[in-house]
Amino acid sequence: MNETIKGSLAGIKVIDFSTLLPGPLASLFLAETGAEVIKIEKPGIGDEMREAYPKWNNQSVSFSMLNRGKKSLSLDLKDPENLKILEPIIKEADILIEQFRPGVMKRLGLDYETIKKINKKIIYVSITGYGQKGPKSMVAGHDLNYIGNTGLLSLSMGSGDNTVVPPALIADIAGGSYPAVINILLALRKRDINQEGSFIDISMSDNLFPFMFWGLGTGFSKNAWPGNADSILSGGSPRYNIYKTSDNAYLAAAPLEDRFWKKFCEVIDLPKKYINVKDNQLEVIQQVRNIIILKDKNFWFEVFNEADCCCSIVKSLEEAINDNHFKVREIFSRKISNEEGKEIPALPVPIDNQFRKGKISEKAPKLGVHNDLFFQ
Repeated sequence: MNETIKGSLAGIKVIDFSTLLPGPLASLFLAETGAEVIKIEKPGIGDEMREAYPKWNNQSVSFSMLNRGKKSLSLDLKDPENLKILEPIIKEADILIEQFRPGVMKRLGLDYETIKKINKKIIYVSITGYGQKGPKSMVAGHDLNYIGNTGLLSLSMGSGDNTVVPPALIADIAGGSYPAVINILLALRKRDINQEGSFIDISMSDNLFPFMFWGLGTGFSKNAWPGNADSILSGGSPRYNIYKTSDNAYLAAAPLEDRFWKKFCEVIDLPKKYINVKDNQLEVIQQVRNIIILKDKNFWFEVFNEADCCCSIVKSLEEAINDNHFKVREIFSRKISNEEGKEIPALPVPIDNQFRKGKISEKAPKLGVHNDLFFQ
């Protein structure tokens, strides 16, 4: 890729006070499209993600993944003299991202009303677990708490001694990072039209409910609220389930539509009396299990590859990144490098290449490495 390509957000300046995952991932999306992102970090400590394991040379590989191509300004925000350094940066900034509990930025003198007096066009984004108002607004939490409090976790969490912790940080990313970027782009468009900035209240918990559209629909319309793994999209249907093979691999079967379900039943030779069962779904699930476990994953791969009915073998992460499909799509073509000059693939981001800057290999910043650019 041509490294002279600046990206769709070239010229946009972002001040990022956030740490860990939601805010830094959002600002990574912006940095990937050419925005200048300035991380504001605590002296001596910095973003807590810097200390996360595993380490890659002297820096956390997770920090490197989330913060490539950004600048780091180390400031004690409780020192009024240091706050003066921020004022000219704020005047030039387009976007400010923060992730503190409600009220913290106000105590620091960096709340939206104060910042707006310095820069009326600023787009000010606050990412929190429960939003800026409401009984839970000051409650501490992490992803598991947010998905637990919104009912999402209850829909598929295993049972008894076999409880399941979801591997995806759904609230942080899908409830925090993605909505932040969507609303930032909307706010930039709004500013183009009326020359006004915006305050954006991102509640990671609020933003989880769209993922449960099917449960909300049946709950509101029929008063039939889904429980743990008892619904069509959560493990309560043979048409959308996971089945073990004879060699301890797993089949992800999703033949939801009738045409796919009929083909699925045909190729596994499911007895006809189970094909159109509507009530006792658990019995059908068990019958399918009894069939799938008789053959190994290679057998079922060949069968379903030919049948083309929305069934696939569950891959490990290592197997997935080596899948030729993703190699052809070059989603791991960008690189991050560390202090020793070693490179690994960068975190793929959901941005079309036409909007991204051309640089394909970048580092995450050392703590405070760009202080000289701002201290006069």
